[in-house]
Amino acid sequence: MPRPYRVAYLVSHPIQYQAPLLRKIAALPEVDLTVFFMSDLSVRGYWDPGFGIHLKWDVPLLDGYRYEFLPAVGPRDGLSFWRPLSYRLRHFLRHGRFDVLWVHGYWHNVTLRAILWAKSLGMKVLLRGESHLMSETPSPVKRQLKKAVLPGLFRLIDGFLAIGTLNREYYVHYGVPDRKIFMMPYAVDNEFFQKKVSEARIYREHLRAELGLEPGRPVILYASKLQRHKRPRDLLEAYVKLSPDGAREPRPYLLFVGDGEEWHRLEERVRGLGWRSVLFLGFKNQSELPRYYDLCDVFVLPSAKEPWGLVVNEAMNAAKPVVVSDRVGCAPDLVREGVNGFVFPVGDIAALAERLRWLTEDPELAHRMGQESLRIIDKWNFDADVKGLLEALDYIVGTRQ
Repeated sequence: MPRPYRVAYLVSHPIQYQAPLLRKIAALPEVDLTVFFMSDLSVRGYWDPGFGIHLKWDVPLLDGYRYEFLPAVGPRDGLSFWRPLSYRLRHFLRHGRFDVLWVHGYWHNVTLRAILWAKSLGMKVLLRGESHLMSETPSPVKRQLKKAVLPGLFRLIDGFLAIGTLNREYYVHYGVPDRKIFMMPYAVDNEFFQKKVSEARIYREHLRAELGLEPGRPVILYASKLQRHKRPRDLLEAYVKLSPDGAREPRPYLLFVGDGEEWHRLEERVRGLGWRSVLFLGFKNQSELPRYYDLCDVFVLPSAKEPWGLVVNEAMNAAKPVVVSDRVGCAPDLVREGVNGFVFPVGDIAALAERLRWLTEDPELAHRMGQESLRIIDKWNFDADVKGLLEALDYIVGTRQ
């Protein structure tokens, strides 16, 4: 048997979406994986500025794979270009006899240095990131800087793991040849979410009663950070347009799951309307979310800036139609217009309201689209991730001895 590829994976911190994938990769006979984290903040619990709360994930983050937390100078509670200032990675790379350094993202001081160290040690480098051209900085200076710097940086990378269509186009735009790009789709643990949704289905009416929702009325769900760039206000204003006369409540309910800077502004608008059909439910952890995906009839993500939108994957695992803006990164891959959902121009409140009206007034259409969502997401899975990773390793390393 050929020996496995020895892979060092560098990432900022344990991420709830990645942990089950890392466990699956670590179990492969073809890969000997070691994960290097710059920070342990997600394990200890941390202040999330987007949600505006202190949180700790309720799913296992470190089980089932080998890992090492890098020491750092100064605090490790924040994530930015300079934080944390981790060290000793070069030592680990030199003594670990790795074939490949795999990095998640590239815009961090440790990551950039790690790429240079790996090349000096004769290692191959893989990059997986989330960038796409629609999320580019509006600053002309920064755009010119990227145009000058990225082609040179990307020439140091031996293989690129594209999370989707827009991410692939980003790499091509900056001069990466197609032969170096391998699809490693941005997926969630489909098995986990489908199992949790199935369990929640039995208690759906209990949750409806617990929330005070009248039987038979459809439910529109938003589940993400309540941040301005995610445009939850657009969804609220589109919902207002569903009112029969501008004064009476729409027939559907609107649930906001999440927390963040826009909460009070949204709540003030709802108080002004005097409606009880809009509920703010706060942050819900990973194991709680499937209950709300199961409860809803349509899921909406109206963001102006969204590298991917893994909540869309989650809702699709609950067999729900999805409505997203054209700035949501997953749209070209996961949302098929009129098949399992709709894509509307960001900020077009009238267009969003029209899509919501179609889905909430036609339960058969919503159900049919939801079943298509499930069919699509079943193929957008960790097995596809493993396939893409192994193809990339075979390409950049070649034969294993």
